[in-house]
Amino acid sequence: MREGAFRSALHEPRTAVVIGRWLGAALLTCFLTGLLSHLLQQPPSWLRDHLPSRPVDGYQISQGLHVISGIAAIPLLGAKLWTVYPKLFEWPPVRSVLHALERLSIAILVAAMVLEVFTGLLNTLQWYPWPFPFRQTHFWLAWLAVGGLLLHIAAKAPLIARHWRRVRPGLAQRRAFLTAVTASVGVVTLTTAGQSVPWLRALDLFAPRRPDIGPQGLPVNRTAVQAGTTTVSAENWQLTVDGPHPLRLTLAELAQLPQTTAELPIACVEGWSASAHWTGVRVRDLLDLAGAPTDARLQITSLENDGPYRVTEMPADYARDPLTLLALRVNGQVLDPDHGYPARIIAPNRPGVLQTKWVTRIEVL
Repeated sequence: MREGAFRSALHEPRTAVVIGRWLGAALLTCFLTGLLSHLLQQPPSWLRDHLPSRPVDGYQISQGLHVISGIAAIPLLGAKLWTVYPKLFEWPPVRSVLHALERLSIAILVAAMVLEVFTGLLNTLQWYPWPFPFRQTHFWLAWLAVGGLLLHIAAKAPLIARHWRRVRPGLAQRRAFLTAVTASVGVVTLTTAGQSVPWLRALDLFAPRRPDIGPQGLPVNRTAVQAGTTTVSAENWQLTVDGPHPLRLTLAELAQLPQTTAELPIACVEGWSASAHWTGVRVRDLLDLAGAPTDARLQITSLENDGPYRVTEMPADYARDPLTLLALRVNGQVLDPDHGYPARIIAPNRPGVLQTKWVTRIEVL
């Protein structure tokens, strides 16, 4: 491009460094909380038996931060790209092998970050127009973006160091631009974070979900119709507990066992969360009746026809937690079919996809 084509004084390193710091903080928060969510959903064998069931609201907080920081990164990424985009039109486009590699790394970084935040935002809307699996793609794109970011920081370290602190009086345009970016991030955050932050719920204007809308005042991602469990009734349902002393219990027999009520949040990977009072039989009591050892892991099977979470595993720390329930009621009412009637799992510090609904079998592993 001809010299002078980009006239704004804000296409300069100091502005890029300031926006880059904010964007880096948002991406790092998003990456770490996303990694935690991935490990909780699919832990490697060496970590599987060491996942903690406390704090009770640990997943609610971490996944809320994940979605909040991801949404905040969108205006920051736009501002960063606007600040540096004249560099993309420099001529000649390649000046050396090293320069070519640097430009290639930036292209990969920008593509990975744009695709990551775009698919992540659509995931919060539960809209999957692409042919590839979201979760695996989101996970590996995150590593690609973070790797590209570290390489970019390493390549630009001298430039970043020179402009990390303001050494000259700031430009009036820069102050106005940074103020506008800050206001944009603040508005986006305040009007979407209410789906996971209760005290911001009154400002929840643009979040994809409201935590108080749904059967019995709780949202639902997968309904009984979608899962094919609408024909379940108290008469044709039994719970099987496979252990050293196998059990088969009807709903009436479960209701006769000691009941426990616990206030626990249910938190979704899409970022929404809501707390409720769940009542049911402690899973540890069922395991004691079945003669299971105290360190036993569980495999829990749903009546769902299909789905990636029809069968889930539960580590011993969760199974033996006194707050982990086979819930029969929520907020004093019998579970709605969309909430897993006749029985569902609710446990502290667990992703919502692992809080199995329509439970029919618990196996001691």
